[in-house]
Amino acid sequence: MSQQRSATVTALTIAGSDPSGGAGIQADMKAMSALGAYAMSVITALTAQSTRGVAGVHAVPVDFVRLQMDTLLEDIVPDATKIGMLATVELTDAVGEYLPGLTHTVLDPVMVATSGDRLLDEQAVGAVRRLCAKADLITPNLYEAAVLLGEEPAATLGELRSQARRLRELGARRVLIKGGHLTGGADNSGDVDDAIDIYVDADAVEILHGRRVATSNTHGTGCTLSSAIASLRPRRATWLEAVRDAKNYLTGAIEHADALGIGHGHGPVHHFYRAGTITGW
Repeated sequence: MSQQRSATVTALTIAGSDPSGGAGIQADMKAMSALGAYAMSVITALTAQSTRGVAGVHAVPVDFVRLQMDTLLEDIVPDATKIGMLATVELTDAVGEYLPGLTHTVLDPVMVATSGDRLLDEQAVGAVRRLCAKADLITPNLYEAAVLLGEEPAATLGELRSQARRLRELGARRVLIKGGHLTGGADNSGDVDDAIDIYVDADAVEILHGRRVATSNTHGTGCTLSSAIASLRPRRATWLEAVRDAKNYLTGAIEHADALGIGHGHGPVHHFYRAGTITGW
C-alpha cells in the first residue's frame, strides 16, 4: 500500500449496497460527504431492498472484494474506514485481513435491518466476533450487542452498560452501543426520554444523551452514525469527541427525515439537512 498525504480527509466504506439509497454504502457516502470527507467504497454485497424491507441479498465473490481492496489501497490509503455489512464468513475473514494496515477503523456489525430483516447468516456471527477485536471501535445496536454476547437484549441502562463492558472483555478496544431502542429506565422503572448510547474504552464509561425524535423514518441510522464517526475521527482529538459530534449530526438528520417523504416504509434520514433541502440547494 503506497502512502500519500492530502489536505482532504479520505474515508472508505466497506459495505453492502442499498438501492433505495437510505442505508449501506449509499448512506455511508452521503454521511461522509456531508461531513466534508472524500468518500470511497468497496462493495461486499448487493441487496434488493427498499424502505419496506429486504427482498434478497447477493454476496460479492470474495476474490473480487479482495481485488477492489487491493486496487484501491495501491493508490489511496484512507484516513478512516467504516466496515458494515459483510454477509458471510468468507467475506468477514477476508476484510479482517486488511484491518491491521488501516487506521481509524469503525466496525458496524450489521446483522438486522431497521425493517427486521436478517442481513448476516448464522455462521458469520462468530467471524464478526473475531473482527470486533481488530477494529478500533465497534458500534452495535441493542440487538447486535446481544447477539455478539449470546445474551438477551439489554432492557435497562444498567444492563446496557454491563454489556458494553463485556464486549470490551471479549477483545473490542472501544465500544459504542446504540441504545435508541431502549425503553426501560436505569432500573427498568420508567421510559427513557433521551436517545441514550453507551461508550466504553480502556479509560472510561460514558453515557451519551441525545434528543429522542418521534419518527418512523430511521432507515440507515446505524450506517450513518458509524460513517459519521469514521469521517470525523481524523479531525478530532479523541474517539469520544468524534462519537459525540457524529451523534449530534445524526440527531439532526433524524429530526429532518420527515421533510424528505421518501418511500412507503421506514424512510431515510436527511443526510444533507445542514445544506438545505435536496431540491433547493
